[in-house]
Amino acid sequence: MSGHPDVTTFFDPPTNTFSYVVKDPDSSSCAIVDSVLDFDYASGRVSHQSADAIIDHVRGRGLTVEWLLETHVHADHLSAAPYIQQAVGGQIAIGANIRVVQETFGKVFNEGSEFQRDGSQFDRLFEDGDTFAIGDLDGRVMHTPGHTPACLTYVIGDAAFVGDTLFMPDSGTARADFPGGDARTLFHSIQKVLALPPETRLFMCHDYGPNGREIRNETTVAEELAHNIHVREGVTEDEFVAMRTARDATLAVPKLIIPSLQVNMKAGELPKPESDGKRYLKVPINGL
Repeated sequence: MSGHPDVTTFFDPPTNTFSYVVKDPDSSSCAIVDSVLDFDYASGRVSHQSADAIIDHVRGRGLTVEWLLETHVHADHLSAAPYIQQAVGGQIAIGANIRVVQETFGKVFNEGSEFQRDGSQFDRLFEDGDTFAIGDLDGRVMHTPGHTPACLTYVIGDAAFVGDTLFMPDSGTARADFPGGDARTLFHSIQKVLALPPETRLFMCHDYGPNGREIRNETTVAEELAHNIHVREGVTEDEFVAMRTARDATLAVPKLIIPSLQVNMKAGELPKPESDGKRYLKVPINGL
């Protein structure tokens, strides 16, 4: 892989989520990674401030959106990919194992037979090792499951967008206790990321500013190897699995997991309007 993409970062404080516009430095082509649809759970209202900021950035710079990349089916925010696609185009892409996620959570939410569990809601399903282009910029797909079965890391030039697989060194790694998650699988996925060149820029999907430090979104492979509190050099697979399993047992369920999964496993599409013209989300009682 070659190239040094221009990366513009957008941060959503309510969900502590980073979205990115990744631009080919030699053309107007770009990709958007992990967009956010604003959602107030208490009122059931959606809005588009976060997505509109990205759209304004794209339009203001005359960019051409080629891809709307999802690193995984997020459990902590809703994707704005369809809204952005309608405004500025681009293909919505995710890992091919979205089918596994759809099968699992199709049952949890008692989705009927009309819910297709083949990933057809997305424009492109990526397999491990697939390549793509953003203008003249090379991109490569790494399947990095463990947090979820469909997690991907997008390696674009000298940058990698790791989703929830890794956090900043002082925050460690993603949880692995969701259905289809696995701590041992996560460890092996992280080793794939840490085998990238040491200078590779790693872009996070989330940061929570532990111990009061300012929010950060970017680190390097070298920094993670030296300082990550969960998987720095010298931490064994069994040590990681024991730590991750114990830690996950103490974590609360993400606040937006119920709406997020229902929407994100359908490529960000909100539920269809019912007979009264309104859209409804389900809450499975004791279902998660």
